Amino acid sequence: MKELVIAGQVIARGTHTSLDIPVAKLYTGTDIYIPVHVIRAKKDGPTMFVSAAIHGDELNGVEVVRRLIQAKNIKLSRGTLILVPMVNVYGVLSQSRYMPDRRDLNRSFPGSAKGSLAGRLANIFLEEIVSKCEYGIDLHTGAIHRSNLPQVRANLKDEVTRNLAECFGVPVLLNSDLRDGSLRHTAVDKGIRILLYEAGQALRYDEMSIRAGIQGVTNVLSELGMVKKKRSRKKLTPYIANNSAWVRAGESGFVNDLKQLGDAVVKGEVLAQIGSPFGDITDEVKATRSGIIIGKQNIPLVQEGDAMFHVAFFSEADDDVADTIVTLEETLMDVDSQPPEGLA
Repeated sequence: MKELVIAGQVIARGTHTSLDIPVAKLYTGTDIYIPVHVIRAKKDGPTMFVSAAIHGDELNGVEVVRRLIQAKNIKLSRGTLILVPMVNVYGVLSQSRYMPDRRDLNRSFPGSAKGSLAGRLANIFLEEIVSKCEYGIDLHTGAIHRSNLPQVRANLKDEVTRNLAECFGVPVLLNSDLRDGSLRHTAVDKGIRILLYEAGQALRYDEMSIRAGIQGVTNVLSELGMVKKKRSRKKLTPYIANNSAWVRAGESGFVNDLKQLGDAVVKGEVLAQIGSPFGDITDEVKATRSGIIIGKQNIPLVQEGDAMFHVAFFSEADDDVADTIVTLEETLMDVDSQPPEGLA
């Protein structure tokens, strides 16, 4: 196992270490740091990071990482786990998706030590954390006023990445294209296998999404042999969507949703009604293809052209996918809120 150095600090094997990576000061002169918690086993093995709040208003992932850190008796049998509850600390402070320079941190990788503030933070995170790992899980939610069904987005054409995505344990896997400037794109270019977990909405906790995230991280650690295999439990069958699309509003107005996250829909089915201030129905929002709703707008106001429902398309029967989603929710919400099995 190579020597691990983060922010100039040597992290010894067999230790739990909390540290801060310096970034840049606020106007007030207050220092800003990326908080990091590192768990190292005594035995050699993979190095994996779990990061949250690259978008500062996406808080579900912060809670996933906080609960993992607070599972005090985490025992890695091999390898290193690097937990980063907040990457974009600036955004968390201002409850904003963006950096103070209005840039999207997840479009600023690989960044530069002499670039914009977003570029500098991206470069620091990449050099201090990501480049030292073989695997990563990046935690996200929907944007402001939007919710996402628990889902994993990854390069499913890569066999190892696909296996980890399937082991994560959520119903929907999306074979997602890489976006220029994203952490995932840069990590893949460096040969790092990475999963992007999407669940819930910005500035809100969603307990099912949090529990699914914790269980997913645990499952991946187990698959990589970094923790002891858990007791056998019925495995959730994930369904792969190779395509998805947003259904948009044809009129501006007030929204009455008829369909929700996880619902199976058929082509031509009415998903929502849009009405005038006087109560008249001015438009019906209809599914353009059959599939499963994996994302939706929550605010009951739309402008013409707004994205309202994100529908994923499957080769399997949509009803089967919907049933699996219900099974996941029932299973996760039926267990006590305890440290994840296999880590305690």
